[in-house]
Amino acid sequence: MTDRAPQPTDDLISIRDWLRYAVTAMTRAGLVFGHGTETAVDEAAFLILSTLALPIDDINPWLDCRLTRDERSALSDIIGRRIETRKPSAYLTNSAYIQGRKFYVDERVIIPRSFIAELIARDGLGSIVPDAAEVGRVLDLCTGSGCIAILAAEAFPNAEIHASDISDDALAVAARNIRDYGLDQRVRTFKADLFDGLPAGSYDLIISNPPYVAAAEVEAFAPEYQAEPQLAHLGGIDGLDLVKRILDGAGERLEPHGNLIVEIGTGQDALEAARPDLPFLWLDTETSEGEVFALNASDFKQKRGDQGRRARKSS
Repeated sequence: MTDRAPQPTDDLISIRDWLRYAVTAMTRAGLVFGHGTETAVDEAAFLILSTLALPIDDINPWLDCRLTRDERSALSDIIGRRIETRKPSAYLTNSAYIQGRKFYVDERVIIPRSFIAELIARDGLGSIVPDAAEVGRVLDLCTGSGCIAILAAEAFPNAEIHASDISDDALAVAARNIRDYGLDQRVRTFKADLFDGLPAGSYDLIISNPPYVAAAEVEAFAPEYQAEPQLAHLGGIDGLDLVKRILDGAGERLEPHGNLIVEIGTGQDALEAARPDLPFLWLDTETSEGEVFALNASDFKQKRGDQGRRARKSS
Protein backbone atom coordinates (compact mmCIF):
# COMPACT_ATOMS: atom_id res chain seq x y z
CA MET A 1 0.00 0.00 0.00
CA THR A 2 1.48 3.33 -1.07
CA ASP A 3 1.81 6.31 1.21
CA ARG A 4 -0.57 9.24 0.86
CA ALA A 5 0.60 11.75 -1.70
CA PRO A 6 1.95 14.98 -0.16
CA GLN A 7 -0.63 17.73 0.14
CA PRO A 8 0.05 21.48 -0.06
CA THR A 9 -1.35 21.91 3.44
CA ASP A 10 1.13 19.42 4.91
CA ASP A 11 3.50 22.35 5.39
CA LEU A 12 0.97 24.18 7.58
CA ILE A 13 1.93 23.09 11.07
CA SER A 14 0.80 25.78 13.52
CA ILE A 15 -2.40 27.74 13.98
CA ARG A 16 -0.48 30.78 12.78
CA ASP A 17 0.25 28.95 9.53
CA TRP A 18 -3.41 28.06 9.07
CA LEU A 19 -4.61 31.54 9.85
CA ARG A 20 -2.36 33.00 7.17
CA TYR A 21 -3.35 30.28 4.69
CA ALA A 22 -7.08 30.75 5.31
CA VAL A 23 -6.94 34.53 4.97
CA THR A 24 -5.10 34.25 1.66
CA ALA A 25 -7.46 31.58 0.32
CA MET A 26 -10.60 33.48 1.34
CA THR A 27 -9.33 36.76 -0.07
CA ARG A 28 -8.41 35.20 -3.40
CA ALA A 29 -11.83 33.54 -3.56
CA GLY A 30 -13.59 36.88 -3.06
CA LEU A 31 -15.69 35.74 -0.14
CA VAL A 32 -18.22 38.11 1.41
CA PHE A 33 -18.50 38.54 5.17
CA GLY A 34 -21.03 40.09 7.52
CA HIS A 35 -22.49 37.17 9.46
CA GLY A 36 -20.69 37.80 12.71
CA THR A 37 -17.36 38.77 11.16
CA GLU A 38 -16.40 41.65 8.89
CA THR A 39 -12.97 40.65 7.55
CA ALA A 40 -11.15 37.60 6.22
CA VAL A 41 -8.91 37.62 9.29
CA ASP A 42 -11.83 37.47 11.72
CA GLU A 43 -13.65 34.88 9.59
CA ALA A 44 -10.59 32.66 9.44
CA ALA A 45 -10.00 32.99 13.18
CA PHE A 46 -13.63 32.06 13.90
CA LEU A 47 -13.48 28.98 11.69
CA ILE A 48 -10.16 27.80 13.11
CA LEU A 49 -11.08 28.32 16.77
CA SER A 50 -14.54 26.77 16.34
CA THR A 51 -13.18 23.72 14.53
CA LEU A 52 -10.53 23.16 17.22
CA ALA A 53 -13.04 23.71 20.06
CA LEU A 54 -11.06 26.67 21.40
CA PRO A 55 -12.51 29.87 22.90
CA ILE A 56 -13.41 32.17 20.03
CA ASP A 57 -12.70 35.50 21.72
CA ASP A 58 -8.96 35.65 20.97
CA ILE A 59 -6.79 33.56 18.65
CA ASN A 60 -3.50 35.10 19.79
CA PRO A 61 -2.73 32.76 22.72
CA TRP A 62 -2.97 29.77 20.38
CA LEU A 63 -1.06 31.01 17.32
CA ASP A 64 2.11 28.99 17.92
CA CYS A 65 0.35 25.77 18.87
CA ARG A 66 1.25 22.85 16.59
CA LEU A 67 -1.59 20.78 15.15
CA THR A 68 -2.06 17.06 14.73
CA ARG A 69 -2.63 15.59 11.28
CA ASP A 70 -6.33 15.06 12.08
CA GLU A 71 -6.69 18.68 13.19
CA ARG A 72 -5.00 19.91 10.03
CA SER A 73 -7.31 17.73 7.95
CA ALA A 74 -10.36 19.17 9.73
CA LEU A 75 -9.20 22.72 9.07
CA SER A 76 -8.49 21.99 5.43
CA ASP A 77 -11.99 20.55 5.08
CA ILE A 78 -13.89 23.42 6.67
CA ILE A 79 -11.90 26.17 4.96
CA GLY A 80 -12.45 24.38 1.66
CA ARG A 81 -16.20 24.10 2.30
CA ARG A 82 -16.41 27.80 3.19
CA ILE A 83 -14.86 28.69 -0.15
CA GLU A 84 -16.60 26.09 -2.31
CA THR A 85 -20.13 26.42 -0.91
CA ARG A 86 -20.02 30.14 -0.04
CA LYS A 87 -22.10 29.30 3.04
CA PRO A 88 -21.52 31.60 6.04
CA SER A 89 -19.25 30.10 8.68
CA ALA A 90 -22.07 30.11 11.23
CA TYR A 91 -23.88 27.46 9.16
CA LEU A 92 -20.72 25.36 8.79
CA THR A 93 -20.14 25.39 12.56
CA ASN A 94 -23.83 25.54 13.60
CA SER A 95 -22.98 28.37 15.94
CA ALA A 96 -23.46 32.12 16.16
CA TYR A 97 -22.45 34.48 18.93
CA ILE A 98 -24.46 37.51 20.04
CA GLN A 99 -23.14 39.64 22.88
CA GLY A 100 -20.87 36.82 23.99
CA ARG A 101 -23.63 34.20 24.06
CA LYS A 102 -23.60 31.17 21.80
CA PHE A 103 -26.67 30.11 19.83
CA TYR A 104 -27.35 27.13 17.60
CA VAL A 105 -28.10 28.05 13.97
CA ASP A 106 -28.60 26.23 10.68
CA GLU A 107 -30.06 27.04 7.27
CA ARG A 108 -33.59 27.17 8.70
CA VAL A 109 -32.93 30.59 10.26
CA ILE A 110 -31.20 33.83 9.44
CA ILE A 111 -27.85 34.12 11.20
CA PRO A 112 -28.57 36.45 14.14
CA ARG A 113 -27.03 39.91 14.10
CA SER A 114 -28.95 42.72 15.71
CA PHE A 115 -28.38 46.18 17.12
CA ILE A 116 -31.32 45.50 19.43
CA ALA A 117 -29.29 42.72 21.03
CA GLU A 118 -26.53 45.24 21.69
CA LEU A 119 -28.99 47.67 23.27
CA ILE A 120 -30.49 44.98 25.50
CA ALA A 121 -27.12 43.66 26.63
CA ARG A 122 -25.71 47.15 27.21
CA ASP A 123 -28.25 48.42 29.72
CA GLY A 124 -31.50 46.53 29.31
CA LEU A 125 -32.92 49.31 27.09
CA GLY A 126 -32.45 51.62 30.05
CA SER A 127 -33.25 54.78 28.05
CA ILE A 128 -36.70 53.32 27.35
CA VAL A 129 -37.38 50.97 30.25
CA PRO A 130 -36.74 52.71 33.60
CA ASP A 131 -37.18 49.58 35.76
CA ALA A 132 -36.42 46.18 34.24
CA ALA A 133 -38.01 44.43 37.22
CA GLU A 134 -41.39 46.01 36.40
CA VAL A 135 -41.55 44.50 32.90
CA GLY A 136 -44.10 41.70 33.08
CA ARG A 137 -44.72 40.65 29.47
CA VAL A 138 -42.46 40.91 26.41
CA LEU A 139 -43.10 40.00 22.78
CA ASP A 140 -40.29 39.23 20.34
CA LEU A 141 -41.85 39.44 16.87
CA CYS A 142 -40.04 37.57 14.06
CA THR A 143 -37.88 35.76 16.59
CA GLY A 144 -35.87 33.63 14.16
CA SER A 145 -33.31 31.72 16.22
CA GLY A 146 -34.80 33.08 19.45
CA CYS A 147 -31.67 34.99 20.49
CA ILE A 148 -33.39 38.31 21.21
CA ALA A 149 -36.11 36.57 23.23
CA ILE A 150 -33.42 34.84 25.29
CA LEU A 151 -31.50 38.07 25.86
CA ALA A 152 -34.78 39.73 26.88
CA ALA A 153 -35.45 36.95 29.39
CA GLU A 154 -32.06 37.66 30.96
CA ALA A 155 -32.53 41.44 30.97
CA PHE A 156 -36.11 41.40 32.35
CA PRO A 157 -36.03 38.75 35.08
CA ASN A 158 -39.71 38.93 36.02
CA ALA A 159 -41.10 38.93 32.49
CA GLU A 160 -42.96 36.27 30.57
CA ILE A 161 -41.51 36.23 27.05
CA HIS A 162 -43.46 35.39 23.89
CA ALA A 163 -41.34 34.58 20.82
CA SER A 164 -43.24 34.43 17.53
CA ASP A 165 -42.44 33.70 13.91
CA ILE A 166 -44.34 32.75 10.77
CA SER A 167 -41.80 29.99 9.99
CA ASP A 168 -42.17 26.55 11.58
CA ASP A 169 -38.51 25.90 10.80
CA ALA A 170 -37.39 29.04 12.62
CA LEU A 171 -39.55 28.19 15.62
CA ALA A 172 -37.94 24.75 15.85
CA VAL A 173 -34.49 26.35 16.04
CA ALA A 174 -35.73 28.93 18.55
CA ALA A 175 -37.18 26.17 20.73
CA ARG A 176 -33.82 24.39 20.73
CA ASN A 177 -32.00 27.53 21.87
CA ILE A 178 -34.61 28.24 24.52
CA ARG A 179 -34.14 24.71 25.89
CA ASP A 180 -30.36 25.08 25.77
CA TYR A 181 -30.64 28.16 27.99
CA GLY A 182 -33.09 26.48 30.38
CA LEU A 183 -35.81 29.02 29.71
CA ASP A 184 -38.68 26.73 28.73
CA GLN A 185 -40.79 27.96 31.63
CA ARG A 186 -40.41 31.64 30.78
CA VAL A 187 -40.11 31.83 26.99
CA ARG A 188 -43.01 30.49 24.91
CA THR A 189 -43.03 30.23 21.12
CA PHE A 190 -45.99 30.97 18.87
CA LYS A 191 -46.54 30.58 15.15
CA ALA A 192 -47.97 33.93 14.07
CA ASP A 193 -48.13 36.31 11.14
CA LEU A 194 -47.02 39.34 13.17
CA PHE A 195 -49.90 39.93 15.61
CA ASP A 196 -52.24 37.41 13.96
CA GLY A 197 -51.95 34.16 15.89
CA LEU A 198 -50.71 35.53 19.19
CA PRO A 199 -52.56 34.94 22.46
CA ALA A 200 -54.82 37.68 23.76
CA GLY A 201 -53.44 40.41 25.97
CA SER A 202 -51.07 43.35 25.90
CA TYR A 203 -47.34 43.70 26.35
CA ASP A 204 -45.09 45.99 28.33
CA LEU A 205 -42.48 45.68 25.60
CA ILE A 206 -42.67 44.61 21.96
CA ILE A 207 -39.32 44.00 20.25
CA SER A 208 -38.84 43.16 16.59
CA ASN A 209 -36.03 42.71 14.11
CA PRO A 210 -38.26 41.92 11.10
CA PRO A 211 -37.34 41.34 7.46
CA TYR A 212 -36.48 44.81 6.12
CA VAL A 213 -34.39 44.40 2.97
CA ALA A 214 -35.78 45.89 -0.24
CA ALA A 215 -36.62 43.43 -3.01
CA ALA A 216 -33.96 44.75 -5.41
CA GLU A 217 -31.27 44.35 -2.75
CA VAL A 218 -32.36 40.78 -2.04
CA GLU A 219 -32.18 40.03 -5.75
CA ALA A 220 -28.56 41.26 -5.81
CA PHE A 221 -27.43 39.33 -2.71
CA ALA A 222 -24.00 37.71 -2.62
CA PRO A 223 -24.07 33.90 -2.26
CA GLU A 224 -23.44 34.13 1.50
CA TYR A 225 -26.67 36.08 1.97
CA GLN A 226 -28.55 33.94 -0.54
CA ALA A 227 -27.77 30.97 1.71
CA GLU A 228 -30.12 32.41 4.35
CA PRO A 229 -33.92 32.00 4.18
CA GLN A 230 -35.23 34.69 1.83
CA LEU A 231 -38.32 35.00 4.04
CA ALA A 232 -36.10 36.37 6.80
CA HIS A 233 -34.80 39.19 4.59
CA LEU A 234 -37.50 40.26 2.14
CA GLY A 235 -39.35 43.38 3.24
CA GLY A 236 -41.11 44.29 0.01
CA ILE A 237 -40.30 46.92 -2.60
CA ASP A 238 -38.98 49.47 -0.11
CA GLY A 239 -38.10 47.02 2.65
CA LEU A 240 -40.72 48.43 5.01
CA ASP A 241 -43.79 46.27 4.37
CA LEU A 242 -43.60 44.41 7.68
CA VAL A 243 -42.44 47.46 9.62
CA LYS A 244 -45.53 49.37 8.48
CA ARG A 245 -47.76 46.46 9.47
CA ILE A 246 -46.12 46.34 12.90
CA LEU A 247 -46.84 50.05 13.34
CA ASP A 248 -50.46 49.52 12.31
CA GLY A 249 -51.00 46.85 14.94
CA ALA A 250 -48.66 47.65 17.82
CA GLY A 251 -50.77 50.35 19.45
CA GLU A 252 -53.53 47.85 20.17
CA ARG A 253 -51.14 45.32 21.75
CA LEU A 254 -49.19 47.62 24.07
CA GLU A 255 -49.96 48.34 27.70
CA PRO A 256 -50.65 52.06 28.32
CA HIS A 257 -47.05 52.50 29.47
CA GLY A 258 -45.64 50.01 26.97
CA ASN A 259 -42.91 50.50 24.36
CA LEU A 260 -42.18 49.26 20.86
CA ILE A 261 -38.57 48.70 19.68
CA VAL A 262 -37.95 47.88 16.00
CA GLU A 263 -34.82 47.50 13.89
CA ILE A 264 -35.23 48.68 10.29
CA GLY A 265 -31.79 48.93 8.72
CA THR A 266 -31.24 52.04 6.62
CA GLY A 267 -34.90 52.95 6.11
CA GLN A 268 -35.12 55.89 8.52
CA ASP A 269 -35.89 58.60 5.96
CA ALA A 270 -38.43 56.50 4.11
CA LEU A 271 -40.19 55.48 7.31
CA GLU A 272 -40.39 59.00 8.69
CA ALA A 273 -41.81 60.17 5.35
CA ALA A 274 -44.38 57.36 5.39
CA ARG A 275 -45.46 57.95 9.01
CA PRO A 276 -45.06 61.66 9.83
CA ASP A 277 -47.66 61.20 12.58
CA LEU A 278 -45.27 59.20 14.76
CA PRO A 279 -42.45 60.73 16.87
CA PHE A 280 -39.78 58.09 16.30
CA LEU A 281 -37.03 57.98 18.91
CA TRP A 282 -33.86 56.67 17.25
CA LEU A 283 -31.63 54.55 19.46
CA ASP A 284 -28.01 54.62 18.34
CA THR A 285 -25.26 52.16 19.21
CA GLU A 286 -21.50 52.19 18.81
CA THR A 287 -21.84 50.83 15.29
CA SER A 288 -25.21 52.12 14.10
CA GLU A 289 -27.14 55.34 13.73
CA GLY A 290 -30.81 55.64 12.88
CA GLU A 291 -31.41 51.90 12.46
CA VAL A 292 -33.48 51.15 15.59
CA PHE A 293 -36.49 53.17 16.69
CA ALA A 294 -38.61 53.27 19.82
CA LEU A 295 -42.19 54.38 20.31
CA ASN A 296 -44.31 54.59 23.44
CA ALA A 297 -47.92 53.40 23.49
CA SER A 298 -49.01 57.02 23.94
CA ASP A 299 -47.27 57.97 20.66
CA PHE A 300 -49.86 56.05 18.69
CA LYS A 301 -52.56 58.33 20.09
CA GLN A 302 -50.80 61.66 19.57
CA LYS A 303 -49.97 63.85 16.61
CA ARG A 304 -46.35 64.26 15.75
CA GLY A 305 -44.64 67.53 16.66
CA ASP A 306 -42.36 69.50 14.42
CA GLN A 307 -39.38 67.24 15.07
CA GLY A 308 -38.83 63.59 15.95
CA ARG A 309 -36.77 62.73 18.99
CA ARG A 310 -33.25 61.37 18.83
CA ALA A 311 -31.51 59.51 21.62
CA ARG A 312 -28.00 60.62 22.53
CA LYS A 313 -25.43 58.12 21.32
CA SER A 314 -24.11 56.06 24.19
CA SER A 315 -20.68 54.52 24.54
